[in-house]
Amino acid sequence: MTNDQILRQKQDNEIDLSDAPEWTESMMNRAKVIWPEDRPAKQQLTIRLDPDIVAHFREEGRGYQTRINAVLRAYVDGQKTTG
Repeated sequence: MTNDQILRQKQDNEIDLSDAPEWTESMMNRAKVIWPEDRPAKQQLTIRLDPDIVAHFREEGRGYQTRINAVLRAYVDGQKTTG
């Protein structure tokens, strides 16, 4: 398992950042978001979900929309292999 895969399985508060330098304003001004070429930008939309579903994902903290997307991605990918 790669370091990237290990980090993706952890919650933000489980990652030790003690040796990482703090971001300066200068660094933030130079920062760019670079999307992998094989992954298009996400599409923003409005979706209605049951309240308990939203609560479940929000309980885990920040990144709940990304986790919802990951569950949907796994479902779609599973359909490709079984359907």
